[in-house]
Amino acid sequence: MDPFSHPDLAQLGRNLRSRLDDTLDAEQEAARTAAMRRMSLRDRLILSEDRSEVVLVSTTDGHIFRGAVRSVGIDHVVIEDTAVTRWLAIAHIVSLEAR
Repeated sequence: MDPFSHPDLAQLGRNLRSRLDDTLDAEQEAARTAAMRRMSLRDRLILSEDRSEVVLVSTTDGHIFRGAVRSVGIDHVVIEDTAVTRWLAIAHIVSLEAR
């Protein structure tokens, strides 16, 4: 008799596979959360550019700008809204909201 053809092994295999899938999902979520914690404002702006998101940026002087992130440099971001293109220093950004 083949020991691998036992009927209990099929259910055991399904249970182990399900637990492995749950563990992998939890590990991926933990890695995603850890990466978000380490993400800088510049990293988040680059992500918004890649996703073509519209952002709402508030600056140190109290202005709020809305637009799509067109490019991100070392120390600045270019935000475009309809016909207006703005270059903002990343050091002057107080908050960022992506939509």
